[in-house]
Formats: sequence, C-alpha cells, structure tokens
Amino acid sequence: MLDYRSILSKKALDIRPSGIRKFFDLVQEMDNVISLGVGEPDFVTPWHIRSAGVYSLEKGRTHYTSNDGLMELRQEICRYLSRRFRLEYSPKHETIVTVGGSEAIDLCIRALVEPGDEVIIPEPSFVCYHPLTLMAGGVPVRIRTQAKDQFKLTADALRAAITPRTKLLVLPFPNNPTGAVLDRDDLEAIAAVLRDTNIFVLSDEIYGELTYGEKHVSIAELDGMRERTVLVGGFSKAYAMTGWRLGYACGPDEVLACMHKIHQFAIMCAPTASQYAAVEALRNGDEDIARMVDEYDLRRRFIVDALNRAGLPCFEPRGAFYVFPSITASGLSSEQFCERLLFEKQVAVVPGTAFGESGEGFVRISYSYSIKHITQAVARIADFMENIREANHGESVAAHL
Repeated sequence: MLDYRSILSKKALDIRPSGIRKFFDLVQEMDNVISLGVGEPDFVTPWHIRSAGVYSLEKGRTHYTSNDGLMELRQEICRYLSRRFRLEYSPKHETIVTVGGSEAIDLCIRALVEPGDEVIIPEPSFVCYHPLTLMAGGVPVRIRTQAKDQFKLTADALRAAITPRTKLLVLPFPNNPTGAVLDRDDLEAIAAVLRDTNIFVLSDEIYGELTYGEKHVSIAELDGMRERTVLVGGFSKAYAMTGWRLGYACGPDEVLACMHKIHQFAIMCAPTASQYAAVEALRNGDEDIARMVDEYDLRRRFIVDALNRAGLPCFEPRGAFYVFPSITASGLSSEQFCERLLFEKQVAVVPGTAFGESGEGFVRISYSYSIKHITQAVARIADFMENIREANHGESVAAHL
C-alpha cells in the first residue's frame, strides 16, 4: 500500500485547510441553520449581464479566447479603471483576465516571489495570501492590525516589518474580514515608506466598489506607485457574479508578461461566456452596483447597531460586506464561540482566527444576506449572549455562597 505522506508535496501537506470551509461543511450537515458565514452576494447576477452570457452561448462563442482574455473585455477593463481611478493601462500589454481574482493573486505572487523572499501581509486578512506565499517558496510576514486603528495598516507598522528580504506587500483593502478601508492620506503614508525601496505592491481591490461614504482610492493612483503595483479586481462582489469565476490584473508590462506565462500553462484562458457577460457588466452595470451598495449599506447599519446592543462591540466597517465584532465579553475563544453558537442557536459565523492569529477574540459576520435573514440571525445571537451572561452570573453567585 502506498505511503501517500511520503510522496505528496510537503508544502501542500503543511497548508491548513480554510477555516471558513470548516464551518461551511458543518452547516451542510445541519437543519434550521442560519448562515452569516459565506462572503457571497445574495443578489442574482443582473438580468442584462446574464443575458449577455447566454447570448454568447447561443451564438456559438464556445471556443478558447486569447490567453490574456477577450481584447474587447480588456479594453473595457482599462476604460473602467481610467474613468474610475484615472489610471491608464494598455489592454494589450498591461491587462490579463483571470479565473477569479484569486488566480490573479496567485499569478502575481508566483511571478514576483523567489524562495526566501518575504511577503508582508496585514492581518486579519483573506485566507489565501499566506498559503499562496508558502507555495511560491516565500516567507509570510504578518502585520497585526488593530481595532483601535480601525484595522488599518499604518506606515509605522509597515516600516517596522521591512527587512532586506522584503519583496512584496499585500494590500487587501477594502478588507475581508474587517471591513476596514484606507483613505488617500493612509495610502500616501504607506507610499512614502515604499517609494525609496524595491518593494512591490499587490493591491487586492476586489471590494473596491463596495464602500460606504468616501469612494475607494487605489494606491496605484499615487505618484510613483503605478510602476510598482499590480492591481487585482474582479466581478464576483460588485456585480454578484461569484459563479462566473472572473477577475483581472493590471500592472507594468514586465510583471504582466511573467504572470501571462504562468497563466498560459496553468489555465489557458478564463471561461468565454463569462468574459462576454463581463463586457456587459462594465458597460452597463453602474446602476446595478449602486442599487446593491444601497442595500448593503442598510444592512450594515442595522447589523452594527444590533450587535453593539447585544454586547458584541464592533467598529463601523466602511467597505466590503462584513462586520468583525469583538467576542471577548463572552469569555470564549473565537473557535469556541462559533462552535457553541452553531450547535446551540444554529447560527453560522466564522472565527476570526480563520484570517490569522490576530483574529482571536473576533468573529466575521457577513451581511451579504437579506435583512430578514440577518434579523433572525442577530436575534439568535443576542439570545446566545444573554444565556452566557446569565450562566456567568450564576457561577459568580455560586462562588460567593
């Protein structure tokens, strides 16, 4: 019988499964569970975008596209970035269409990172940056962001983390799981640290359209930063197109050329029908985004208020569709809180530790669900916290008898 552990890649074996998926798998086996755990819009892809994808199939457009994606789509991506951020990219040389934003992140890391290179990752942050760095032979360097700073990456923290081995900074804002955003002043301070170095930036802006208040600013807009930044975007969150699996990256020609080679041999090209749908999204999807953002904003304000009243304080998120409340009042670890909430009240949320060790003491709750769904879940969470307070009070009284 084969000893699989002796033949499998040690890198792959050492990677821990996603903490998000652990709870998602548990939910699939239970009844009457209300999940606030998955970061996926509850909206259906807008009809006109779906129709564009269907029309491409009906017209027989079922063949491979160029490795880099349809030129028509790359042109629309560049037009979008020009009008949105005043960023100019070449659709031919500085743009690549990928299978979701996650592939673009993987391509960027593999194109830039040599074994032993350090990759700075602000945490808490999405689950993929750390394992993808390890798979590329890099060394993840975590920077702990804090609630007192609204989970922002600060210039001082960045400066302290830089060493001669630093190759790449991952800039995941608007942030999953915290909902934190960086404004222009925050980004200018970070850019000032980087300008005299050879450190490159991977700017994951998949939630760039989902902000509440000030518009999202890309670090690539700032003086001297376009030449050292790969901007990653996509269609999953802004246009409710998660199942279409489509993203993109824009950046300097030299870097994109290396990313192209990896993409060419690993993936070939992104799905053709999805690309035609994305063309329609970029041309005529602004009103759809505005409608969804208005609804998310309503849910955001409701859930922040409800959680604070339930004894789970959280700062007000300004981007994405997550809240990241502190659960320290419960006296439980993040894992314990989520497990007990799931089994005692049938509500699924994600432990903060799924997004890095600095997530201990917090949980991620998504408001990408209907307000009815959220209202029911929050009522159960409030009841759960009340039960904990009563139990703790009972123990305190018993201890003094």
